[in-house]
Amino acid sequence: MNEAPPRPMLQVRGVTKSFGGLRAVDDFALDLPAGSLRGLIGPNGAGKTTVFNLLTGVYTPDAGEVILDGRPITGMRPSRIAGVGMARTFQNIRLFGELSVLDNVRLACHVRVKHGMLAAVLRTKRHRLEEREIEKRSRALLELFDLGDRADEEGRSLPYGDQRKLEIARALATEPKVLLLDEPAAGMNPQEKAQLRGLIRRVCDEFKVAVLLIEHDMGVVMDICERITVLDYGVRIAEGPPKAIQDNPKVIEAYLGAPDEAEEAPHA
Repeated sequence: MNEAPPRPMLQVRGVTKSFGGLRAVDDFALDLPAGSLRGLIGPNGAGKTTVFNLLTGVYTPDAGEVILDGRPITGMRPSRIAGVGMARTFQNIRLFGELSVLDNVRLACHVRVKHGMLAAVLRTKRHRLEEREIEKRSRALLELFDLGDRADEEGRSLPYGDQRKLEIARALATEPKVLLLDEPAAGMNPQEKAQLRGLIRRVCDEFKVAVLLIEHDMGVVMDICERITVLDYGVRIAEGPPKAIQDNPKVIEAYLGAPDEAEEAPHA
């Protein structure tokens, strides 16, 4: 007897969002298995970041449902959604620039603290033990991202590529089940992008977290994503493995671009 496939870690069903007369996302659906690495691509203005905002509670859908690990989260506040297991990074880096690199990660760990305000004020034994564990975990994350030797520096002092890595480390500090990465390779040089590819794969393998990433660099997307969803004007026009997406006529027309006609013309 065949076993039923495992339930997706993230299920999105018929999610729709309009702003005034503009439908930004129309009947969007997605299944994201645990430990998977998926891409979400499309032209500028296609609705990709709006999808992330709908998944994380920044916007409330006009219709549809979002389910995280079997639990409906539609309409929850962003802080509550983070607490039940979804984290994200942003297209524009949003670090606490005046805080140290370590404190940026340590602060994110507090999503999972069990002690209350009174325990923190009284500096109880439980509070002290938990704070030591938070520092240990924060430093381990920084080592994973090759930022351990910069723990005491201000976040804003890091080079751009390292700020991107710190933002991912901070998101992982919340112990997510699903991690949303919004253009993680933006502004990186080729060497940094190569390192990022390996790092994202490692995050999936070691943390068993499901990753959905928005990215305009097709080299990154095609190299690391197992499946890709394509949006155009808020509508899902294709979904499949990288090769199928590369060869899909709708995707070529809407986003990837047709091959140069001169290259296709027969030689005399």
